[in-house]
Amino acid sequence: MVNSIEHKVKLHNGVEIPQLGIGVFKVEEGETVIQTVKAALELGYRSIDTAAIYKNEEGVGKAIKESAVLRNSLFITTKVWNEDQGYDSTLRAFEASLKKLDLDYLDLYLIHWPGKDKYVETWKALERLYDEGVVKAIGVSNFQEHHLEHLLANANEVPTVNQIELHPRLSQEKLREYCQQKEIKIEAWSPIAKGRLVNEPTLNYIAKKHGKTPVQVILRWHLQNGNIIIPKSIHPERIKENAEIFDFQLSLVEMDQIDRLNMNERLGSNPDEVIF
Repeated sequence: MVNSIEHKVKLHNGVEIPQLGIGVFKVEEGETVIQTVKAALELGYRSIDTAAIYKNEEGVGKAIKESAVLRNSLFITTKVWNEDQGYDSTLRAFEASLKKLDLDYLDLYLIHWPGKDKYVETWKALERLYDEGVVKAIGVSNFQEHHLEHLLANANEVPTVNQIELHPRLSQEKLREYCQQKEIKIEAWSPIAKGRLVNEPTLNYIAKKHGKTPVQVILRWHLQNGNIIIPKSIHPERIKENAEIFDFQLSLVEMDQIDRLNMNERLGSNPDEVIF
């Protein structure tokens, strides 16, 4: 049973990532992101997920520096943005992100979107960064099965992670199964469907039984499915609530009831339509 915020998932290269982290998508640069990250760290979170396009890497870096948590206890992820894809431009983008974060290395570096045809070249750059030891693990985000097939046919390293939109309304079972076969861990973005399921009857029924909120039930469903999760919030009380998911367990029946909520409903973009 996953029963602590300290619980980690082992990636196929042996690196361990906290199963619960905090995402900072759309968290404003400056004091907002600094205070958000510091609040999360004080509550026991150790994984922070950002991206170049979020334009808040500097604030994340400052929060890390100002906190009492040692760097080697943290797991920091960022991502290369679409317009920076390509071999040389990815290497430059990585240097820029590392400088903004004010770090010596990254724990995880991801290709943010597959796009059309540059991602193999971009992946070669990530492999180089991994070989040089400035990144502990490399992975992808928003990759469909066909993107992964093409990448694996041209790669030396298998991605450790595929970060995808994943929640009870979009359970992506086929893609999850494929990734499991390839030993690629699934990380869920928008894990609570942007809060849109708080009034969903099934979730409310299950939540009431456990004395929890519908959001906590969704996050617990993710944990029991083995998904890595990075729920986002700027409110300390919500960040705390999102971490209070380690003292209860969903039954197999409840897990199945949540599985049945799937409608293949995307809240974000379809990766096959983000063409660049």
